[in-house]
Amino acid sequence: MQIMRAISLFALPMLLQVAASLKLNVTAIGARYGSSTLECWQMDQPFNTSTQPGTSGSAQAPLGNVSSISYSILPSKFDGGIHNAPQNQWVVFTSGLAYITLPDDNSTSAYVAGGQFGLIFAADTKDVSVKGHRTEYPGITETIALQIPTADGEVPKHQVLHDGPCGISEIAGIREYGLSA
Repeated sequence: MQIMRAISLFALPMLLQVAASLKLNVTAIGARYGSSTLECWQMDQPFNTSTQPGTSGSAQAPLGNVSSISYSILPSKFDGGIHNAPQNQWVVFTSGLAYITLPDDNSTSAYVAGGQFGLIFAADTKDVSVKGHRTEYPGITETIALQIPTADGEVPKHQVLHDGPCGISEIAGIREYGLSA
């Protein structure tokens, strides 16, 4: 038992050092030439070590300032229809399943499972996308979503890794490092 504790005490600083070089990747609903797009974004700011009480010493990724937050309960089989993001916002699916499609691109779609990989960014507001996107909730249970608009409509600084949603290996983030050790 003491050997395992010693190993974990040695491994934690190494994990946090690696975390500082990792960046968060998220699937984003963006827009180009008036049409909504699905893209894999990498946030510019890397993970850092938290100094906040309760999470001090763990890895965290800063997401920027926000203006409000809402909690939505979407019933099973709910169809949100074609719509624009009401504002630039983070959406966290904490449970359930969302299916995002694009009216101008039948070849690209994204399933987003609620839980640890349920974070997306929606930026296809009316000023950049004519039609928006469609979100359906095909799961057998309700989907819980937190909608978190950014302060002043800011889009977080990022790099587009590629068109289309991020793959699971791209959004695993720091967990991917822990799983490969």
